[in-house]
Amino acid sequence: MLRKLFKNGTVLTLDESIGDFDRADILVEGSKIVEVKPNIEADDCEVVDASDMIVMPGLVDSHRHTWESLIRNVGADWSLQTYLGSIYYGNLGSKRRPQDDYIGNLLGALEALEAGVTTLLDWTMVISRDHAEEMIRGLDDAGIRAVFAHGPPGDAEYWDQASELDNTADARFIKEKYFSSREQLLTMGLAIRGPEFSSWETAVKEIKVARELEAVCSMHLGFGTWGATERSIEKLNQAGLLGPDLNFTHANAIRPEEMKMLAEEGGSVSVTPEVEMMMGHGYPALGQALENGVKPALGVDVVTSTGGDMFTQMKFALQAERARVNQEQLSQNIMPGPELHITAKEVLEAATIDSAKALLLDDKVGTLTPGKEADLIMVRATDLNIFPVNDPVGTVAQCTHTGNVDSVFVGGKAVKRHGKMLHTDLEKLRKRAIEARDYMFNASVSNS
Repeated sequence: MLRKLFKNGTVLTLDESIGDFDRADILVEGSKIVEVKPNIEADDCEVVDASDMIVMPGLVDSHRHTWESLIRNVGADWSLQTYLGSIYYGNLGSKRRPQDDYIGNLLGALEALEAGVTTLLDWTMVISRDHAEEMIRGLDDAGIRAVFAHGPPGDAEYWDQASELDNTADARFIKEKYFSSREQLLTMGLAIRGPEFSSWETAVKEIKVARELEAVCSMHLGFGTWGATERSIEKLNQAGLLGPDLNFTHANAIRPEEMKMLAEEGGSVSVTPEVEMMMGHGYPALGQALENGVKPALGVDVVTSTGGDMFTQMKFALQAERARVNQEQLSQNIMPGPELHITAKEVLEAATIDSAKALLLDDKVGTLTPGKEADLIMVRATDLNIFPVNDPVGTVAQCTHTGNVDSVFVGGKAVKRHGKMLHTDLEKLRKRAIEARDYMFNASVSNS
């Protein structure tokens, strides 16, 4: 049926003008949300029983290297330097064939969907046009909503502050061939190296190309030992280049004044807290962003080193920021409280509407608002780890894991129901993923 009626759920809309409901219904027509309120009466609908469920917007991952699903958990003990040296610069990630990128993106996108992530930004390192096309096909076959952020190869000659190389001609080709409308599930982004990993002139050129293509422009920036000294956001501001279409991933070491520039001129920050704390990027910038007027987005980053779910990232972000402020007070012999520094709702917003804004998709997703796309998930409120639910927001941000996700809908279409993925042939996918993984590892070993 073209109409679905979700009945009697605990509904978190995350839309301040609508509010949340202990019990309400959601009417969906086609791919769109039509109405959210208690006791909706509607005929000719498929009725979806949402009783004993928390119904909420699908989670939005603002930064993920999706193909790396094929080499997940290989880097549980890797620093950032080890990760980069092992994956790129002629090593493991450079051995990918186009068919490997198809399987990697399909597997990675299905992993995200199973975990309640209905939208992600796929930050790519494209080896060739064939690779890019297979990455897009993998996302498309998964049925996820995604920003395909077309990026540079992972070769050393590209990732250098003197580099004037770019592959914007390929980006234009991909845009024209695949991304003709914002109404598609897949939209276009540009993943650029930015001024800390290419020449200034190249970074400026790529930002301008992204704007020409009407694509969100994402770059890694402002972390590690160099993040504080580069002052990249200040330079971009002085050049008149800041704007809401620029997305800065990590930004651990930028100064508060630079965060204020983003608040005034536009630009988003994607925080990937677990990977940042583990690998040595720096302390997550969630708190600094909020303190200086920027609503941060959240992301998983790399499943080489962590799991691919956003519930974990919410927990890491929340407790890392609380611990930072609590320790500052304790060091002054002050007991923290009575209120904690950051709320569960703020971090849930970072994983939904604020990440959607960072991807320029907040008019489509991020809240359960009439007129937006019906990207929603249902969390089983009867599972023992979250029952009884006394605070739905706190439950999702602090207590929920991927196993609690009962159902996932993207544009009104079910991709997971009753705890089971609906993708047609997962066993075939597993076999192809093993073949692709083995090919890359064997090619990497034979090249060393």
